[in-house]
Amino acid sequence: MAVSIELTKEYGYVVLVLVAYAFLNFWMSFQVGKARRKYKVFYPTMYAVESENKDAKLFNCVQRGHQNSLEMMPMFFVMLLLGGLQHPTIAAGLGALYTVARFFYFKGYATGVPDNRLKIGGLNFLAVFGLIICTASFGINLVIRETL
Repeated sequence: MAVSIELTKEYGYVVLVLVAYAFLNFWMSFQVGKARRKYKVFYPTMYAVESENKDAKLFNCVQRGHQNSLEMMPMFFVMLLLGGLQHPTIAAGLGALYTVARFFYFKGYATGVPDNRLKIGGLNFLAVFGLIICTASFGINLVIRETL
């Protein structure tokens, strides 16, 4: 049996959070480009080697901040979009928290001290866990409707 989904007005907030994260991702990629020029790490080199570049750790921290955000992005997008179908305002709020926390995660990592990424940026894990709960709730609701 098919289930039809009506998108509420509030789902627009979910979409806007997704767009905000896309802009954050572009900004992070520009920061990596600036770090490449500053620390002289040229394409296609992904990470600098300390024996070849005295600023390798500084560059690598900028690169890792962006790379980790890219690694988490598919899960964030899926959990945001699916969880937002049933809980749009909660998902949008958690998505906004995730986006802001990811900014601080990146900024902290880019200091060259990896532990700094977790000071405020660690909240991104709480936000994504909340989104997983929203998505699980949506999935459970679909299954329950199917069996009734």
